[in-house]
Amino acid sequence: MQDGEDARLERVLRGAAMANDTVILTTLNSAWSEPGSVLDVFLESFRAGESTRELLDHLVIVSLDTTAHARCRQIHRHCFALVTDGVDFSGQKNFMTDGYLKMMWQRIDFLREVLEKGFSFIFTDTDIVWFRNPLPHFYPDGDFQIACDHFTGNPDDLSNSPNGGFAYVRSNTETIEFYRFWYAAREKHPGLHDQDVLNSIKGDSFVAELGVKIKFLSTELFGGLCEPSRNMSRVCTMHANCCIGLSRKISDLNAMLQDWRRFLALPRDEKHSVSWTVPRNCSLQKLER
Repeated sequence: MQDGEDARLERVLRGAAMANDTVILTTLNSAWSEPGSVLDVFLESFRAGESTRELLDHLVIVSLDTTAHARCRQIHRHCFALVTDGVDFSGQKNFMTDGYLKMMWQRIDFLREVLEKGFSFIFTDTDIVWFRNPLPHFYPDGDFQIACDHFTGNPDDLSNSPNGGFAYVRSNTETIEFYRFWYAAREKHPGLHDQDVLNSIKGDSFVAELGVKIKFLSTELFGGLCEPSRNMSRVCTMHANCCIGLSRKISDLNAMLQDWRRFLALPRDEKHSVSWTVPRNCSLQKLER
């Protein structure tokens, strides 16, 4: 990162940080930032959630192309343009294409830089809706805490299936080294994305020696379409994971928001009767047709 860009990042992070130097980060390209696309549903969820509206003051939208950055500046306070020379991240990046992989790995490298500047972060994909403040639900002793596609029930079990779309990471020497190791490991695993490489290295002896405390977050609190939360009275976030295709994601994210609003509108003694109506367009039956 060049000096000017480095100072700009420092300024944006400082402006968005909570009292404990924690920021919320999401990355975005133009396909996801268009009006009516994923970004609008994401921001709307913060406004509709319980005690989440004020978290928008701590959200930094990291744009991967100039169109996404321009849109961010129209609608949000904390925007940072992460532009990569010679790489166009603007279009819809289909899962596992070369452009998608480059985008994912650039994100890992960027998150290391944030940690090196002394900022802890909650990283959230933009195809996640937020319903409650997750901060009280993180483990007090975890350095690196990550959501799961499938949760075994044990937060320390390395056989959990992590999902890189949502993570809480404390800034310390262990996590900085961990992110360096993770980024470097891409060369040993060409053609794999960050999540699959994380799955390969989470049990590595180097990671154990580092002493980085890895915790896996329960899908009851941090759910997704792979494994929806079963408890709307506790759920913090829901992710449109296990879903390929932008229009499918937008449709099911909007449905999650409708389900949430229905839940909020009911009297307390009837809230237990509400459950998710998703996956709809993201259901496996739809994909198999």
